[in-house]
Amino acid sequence: METSNSGHRPSWSVPFVAGAVIAAVTLGAIGSAGAANRPAPRGATTSSFTTADGRTRTFRVYVPRSLPRNQRVPLLVALHGGLGSGAQFESNSGFDQLADVHHFIVVYPDGIPIRSSGVLANARVWNGGHCCGPAARLQVDDVGFISQLIDWVSQRHSIDPGRVYAAGHSNGAIMAYRLACELSDKIVAIGVQAGSLETDGCRPSRPVSVLHIHGTADRNIPIEGGRGDGVAGIAFQPPHAAATTFAQLDGCPTASSTVTSPTNADVTIETWQPCREGATVEFVRVAGASHAWMGHASPRAARALTGAPYMGYDSSAAIWAFLAAHPRH
Repeated sequence: METSNSGHRPSWSVPFVAGAVIAAVTLGAIGSAGAANRPAPRGATTSSFTTADGRTRTFRVYVPRSLPRNQRVPLLVALHGGLGSGAQFESNSGFDQLADVHHFIVVYPDGIPIRSSGVLANARVWNGGHCCGPAARLQVDDVGFISQLIDWVSQRHSIDPGRVYAAGHSNGAIMAYRLACELSDKIVAIGVQAGSLETDGCRPSRPVSVLHIHGTADRNIPIEGGRGDGVAGIAFQPPHAAATTFAQLDGCPTASSTVTSPTNADVTIETWQPCREGATVEFVRVAGASHAWMGHASPRAARALTGAPYMGYDSSAAIWAFLAAHPRH
C-alpha cells in the first residue's frame, strides 16, 4: 500500500528527552509552538508502504526543484529523536534548505508511535537495539524498514548508491548507528548528534564513516554515558565508545588526533584516519551544549526537556559537510 500527500504541514514534537512524566498539556503546548509560522517546505510529500512485517510505515520525502539532469544524486535518511516524528525533524533540522543548495534528496521516516491514539499518537520511537520504548520492546524491524525505504526512493529517483547517508538525533542517532552496523551495504556514512551505540555484536560488512557530535552539558544522554534525565529508562553506553568502536571496525589507526576549532574554542574534534576504503571517524565535543539539536531554534516549551539549543555550532551543516566528503567509490 502506498499513499502520498503533498504539502503536509509539519508539527513539532519532542526528541526522546528529559522528564519522567510528560504531561499532555506540555506536549500540546510544544506542538502548537512548533507549528506556528513554519510552513511546509515546497515539494515535501508524505507517503507510506507496508513492510514485510505487516506494518504500515510513513515517511516524508523532500526533492529539491533543481537537481542535476542525467546525474545520480545523494540520498540522506534523516532520523528523528524519540518522541519526535519525520515532520518534526524536517522542520527542526533545516536539511531541506541544505538539500536545495547542495542538490540531494532527503527522506524523513517515522518511527512507530508509542501510543495508538491521544496526545502521544505522533510521538514516535526507533528500535536502535537496547533503546527505545515499544519499538525496542516489540523488536520492530526498523532496519528492514529503512532498507526497503532506500529501495523505494531509489526506484523513483536517480540515487547514487555510493552516496546514501543517514543522520540522526538522540534515539535517531542510536538508530543510525544500528544501520551502520547492520546495513553497511547500503549506508555509506552516518552523522549523528546526542546518541550512543546500543546494539550488540556490531559487524558492518563494509567500513562506514562516522561523525558523532555531543554536547558536554547533555543531560539526556550524558557524554560520559549512564542513565540520564530522559524517559528512555536505560543506562546509555558512553557516546565516545561508539566512535572508538567504529574506528576499530573501520581499521583506523589506534591513535587519534584532536584539535580545537580555530573559530570556536568550545568545539574540539577528535579524528581517526586514514581508515579502510577511505573512511573517517570523528567525535566532536561541544562544551556547554545541551541535548537539543545544535544551531537551530526550538520552541520554548521544548527547552525544559532538551535544554536550550547551542547556537554556535550547526549540527545539520556540519553533518552534511562530513557526509558529502565521504562517498563510497
